[in-house]
Amino acid sequence: MSKILDRQSLIARRQQWRRQGRRVVFTNGCFDLIHPGHVRFLHQARALGDILVVAINSDRSVRQLKGPGRPILSEDERCEVLAAFEVVDVVTVFDDITPRGLIAALLPDILVKGGDWPLDQIVGREEVEAAGGRVYSLPYVRGYSTTEIIERILAHRDVLKRK
Repeated sequence: MSKILDRQSLIARRQQWRRQGRRVVFTNGCFDLIHPGHVRFLHQARALGDILVVAINSDRSVRQLKGPGRPILSEDERCEVLAAFEVVDVVTVFDDITPRGLIAALLPDILVKGGDWPLDQIVGREEVEAAGGRVYSLPYVRGYSTTEIIERILAHRDVLKRK
C-alpha cells in the first residue's frame, strides 16, 4: 500500500483512522531539501500521535512562495523521499498557498508546525481547535534550512567545479 495519497484517498483513510480511534498528526511544508532539522521535526511530530500525515506544497505553490528557482526537487521526488521515512505514514500534495482547505477537510487531532511559526500564525489552527484538536509549534532547529543549504552550495560552487 502506497504512502503517497491524493486528497480524496487521504480523507477516506482519515475516516477509517477515526473509527479505529487513532490520533492523526498533520504537518505541512515545502520539504524541498531534506536536512537534519526536518528529520528531528518529523520524529517529534510522529511522537505526538498514531499516524503522521505530511502534506507538501505542489511545485506551483512552492514557486509562488519561494520564487522561480524553487523547488529544487519536484513534488514527486519530495513525496518519494518523505515516504521513505518510517515515521511518516502518509504523504500528500496540496496545490494552494496554504493547506487550510485540506486541514478543514481532514480535521487532524493534532496540527504541528516548526518553532519558526508562532501558534497564532499556524494556518488551520482555528479549524483544528474548533473540532477539539490540539496545535503545537515544535522547537526550531537552528542552522538548518533549505535556503541556508542552497547558499552553502552556491558559496562553494567554484571549489566543487574543480573536483
